[in-house]
Amino acid sequence: MSKKILLSGIQPSGKAHIGNYFGLMKRMVEMQDEYQCYFFIADYHALNTIQDKDVLRQNIIDIVLDYCAIGFDPKKSIIFKQSDVSAHTELAWIFDTITTMPYLQRAHAYKAAEDAGREITVGVFNYPMLMAADILLYDTEVVPTGQDQKQHVEYARDTAEKFNRVYKSDVFVLPESKIIEELAVVPGIDGRKMSKSYGNTIPLFAEDYEIEKAVMSIVTDSSGERPENVYAIHALIKPKAELDALYEEHKGKYKVLKEALAQDMKDFIRPMRERRKKLADDTDFVLDILKEGGERAKQKAEKKMEEVREVIGVKLY
Repeated sequence: MSKKILLSGIQPSGKAHIGNYFGLMKRMVEMQDEYQCYFFIADYHALNTIQDKDVLRQNIIDIVLDYCAIGFDPKKSIIFKQSDVSAHTELAWIFDTITTMPYLQRAHAYKAAEDAGREITVGVFNYPMLMAADILLYDTEVVPTGQDQKQHVEYARDTAEKFNRVYKSDVFVLPESKIIEELAVVPGIDGRKMSKSYGNTIPLFAEDYEIEKAVMSIVTDSSGERPENVYAIHALIKPKAELDALYEEHKGKYKVLKEALAQDMKDFIRPMRERRKKLADDTDFVLDILKEGGERAKQKAEKKMEEVREVIGVKLY
């Protein structure tokens, strides 16, 4: 039996941290053997927040380096830039013509911008339709998400159903969410969820001195026998039996436990950091992966667009 098609979009939004890694990146790499994976770099989506060409270019390259350093295999999976496949924006426009404004006003991103009193661009408002196109172009069957992202897949399903109904066709497959229930929520050094927006991260490819500085800065509650934030991060990289024994032996010794975490974190990150440095010396390698991935994705997307153009009536020759 052929593998199911899985698709995931990656925003080129800056340096990866261990929260990104344990939250989703690691899972995506592990899924390569089970699914036919399409990983697209959502560079057109990123234009809603990044309007600096040099920053965006570097962020795109960094994503490829990051994923290759943690085990992405371009022979097994396809990684490509959204902007290399023009069918994404073409299909989004076609979806626009069957989508109402009240429907888009229900989107979480739109509501969040409205509640914050921000000026809302057409890009933010129309975000769900471009995302629906991203998903539906590839006959995607599975989209891995956290519970808070489930709406993206619901919008894609709604759009596929409406298109198929309006044009009396079965052009689009209805995708399913793969909710990752055990998705790791990694605490940041201030105790809140680790996030670039909070500035509380431990970079995924940090140098040893950066790791030491971040770990020793982790906020702790002196009322307990073990520092819970330190323990929660430590549990991501050390077996529970070993970890519990260590924390029992050094009960109440927060400095010692932070130092142990820093050492284990350095040992964990160092091999990935060194692989990434070697890869970064060959920019052509990164560009070749993106070019090849873009060509493979384009072939799949164009085949789907031929079906779409046929059923909507614009294909004449």
